[in-house]
Amino acid sequence: MRNKLEHDLETDLLKTAWIVDKIRDDDRYAQNLYAALCNNQFQKSEVWPILKDEVWSCSWRYAGGVIADIREQGDYMDWYCSGMGGLATYDAEENKEFMSKMNYVPEGAVTKEIKEDLHKLGWNIVTGPNDNNI
Repeated sequence: MRNKLEHDLETDLLKTAWIVDKIRDDDRYAQNLYAALCNNQFQKSEVWPILKDEVWSCSWRYAGGVIADIREQGDYMDWYCSGMGGLATYDAEENKEFMSKMNYVPEGAVTKEIKEDLHKLGWNIVTGPNDNNI
């Protein structure tokens, strides 16, 4: 469940045409954004949200739903746990190969591209001691 705040990252994503286009046109980008939404908190780069320490976050399931809704296809299950590799196998080498081939990242990881795009939207990632940035 996500927090109900005045500033809503999901709404900003949905209203930004160039982000919507990237999510719809590029599976890798869509998965990387899904992964970034998981296990992270985001804060609007404005005075009041910063002073009030307001953050936006969502569950893995909700993050998957955000991506599916923007792509206008499927549902949250199409993205849920996509950062865990080739789910059909427990072979570590095969998992590594799958993730590399797809350019997918684990849940919680934030790629440079995603971080830069969210920053352009006016959002910062609130990170902690266990940052998982790529």
